[in-house]
Amino acid sequence: MEPVIRIDGSSASADLGQPVLDAPKLVWNGSMLVFAIIFAIPYFTFSALLMFFCLTYATLLLGHSVGMHRMLIHRTFICSKPVERFLIYIGTLVGVAGPHGILRVHDIRDWAQRQPRCHDFFSHRRSLLKDLRWQLFYRFEFEKPPEFFIEANVASDRFYIFLEKTWRWHQILLAILLYAIGGIPWVIWGICMRVIVSAAGHWTITHFCHRPGQGDWDVKGASVQASNLPGLGLLTYGECWHNNHHAFPESARIGLEDDQHDPAWWVIKWLGEVGLAHNIGLPRAKSSREDLTKRLI
Repeated sequence: MEPVIRIDGSSASADLGQPVLDAPKLVWNGSMLVFAIIFAIPYFTFSALLMFFCLTYATLLLGHSVGMHRMLIHRTFICSKPVERFLIYIGTLVGVAGPHGILRVHDIRDWAQRQPRCHDFFSHRRSLLKDLRWQLFYRFEFEKPPEFFIEANVASDRFYIFLEKTWRWHQILLAILLYAIGGIPWVIWGICMRVIVSAAGHWTITHFCHRPGQGDWDVKGASVQASNLPGLGLLTYGECWHNNHHAFPESARIGLEDDQHDPAWWVIKWLGEVGLAHNIGLPRAKSSREDLTKRLI
C-alpha cells in the first residue's frame, strides 16, 4: 500500500525551534498524574487493579495500535465505517489525543526523524525523565514549521471532528460506567491511573524504540534510526518491533519474524479472515526498497 503523505517540509527545518510548555497538556496529563498519585493507594482494590490492567491493555491494543496507528495513521488496512469508527473511538478513550491530533503528533515526529537533522524533542536523545516531561507537558515550537494537512475524507468526517473537539470529555462517560460497576476505586484506576500510565507508557516505549539498538534496516538519510526491543512484543501489542516499522510503515504486520509477537497484527489478521478488513498491507517487495540499507550486523 502507498504511504499517506500529510507533511510538506520543503521550506521547514526539523532542528530549529524549542519545546515550550503546553497549558492543555499540562492540565490534562498533570491532573491525571496528581489524582493517580494521591488517590490510587487509598482507593486500591484488587478488582480495580484487575480492571485497570484489562482496560488499559484492551484500549491500547484495539484503539491505539490497531485503530489509531496502523489503520488511521498508516492506512495499512481498510474496514467498514462502523468498524473504523469503533476502533478510533476506543483509541480516543486511551486519553492521549483525538484522531486529528494523533495524526499531527505522529506525522510531524515521523517527518522530523527522517530528516538529516532533527531536534532532540523528536529524536528522544535526552534522558528518559526529560523526554517524558517534554512529551507529556510540552509542545515543539518550530522556527520554520512544516505544513501539515489531513486527507479530505478524514478532515471532513463529522464523527472525527466531533471526537477531536470532545476527546477529553469522553472519559466522563466511561467514568460513569465504571462508577456504576465498581465505585470510586474503579474511577480512579480506570480513568486517572489508566490515562497517565497509557500516555507515559506510550512515550517510554517510543523513547527506547528510537535509541540505538537491534534491527535489520536503516532508512537512508534519516537522522533517527529505530530499534527493535526483544521480549516486549506481547506487552507493547507488537509496537516494540519499531525498526521493522520504520522500514515498512505500509505493513499492518510489524513483528515480521516468527518469534516477534505482534498482538495487533493478530487482531488485524482475524478481522481480515472474518471479512471485516481488507487491503491489508505487508512489507513491499525487495525491488521497492531503495530507501533502505540492510544492516550487516
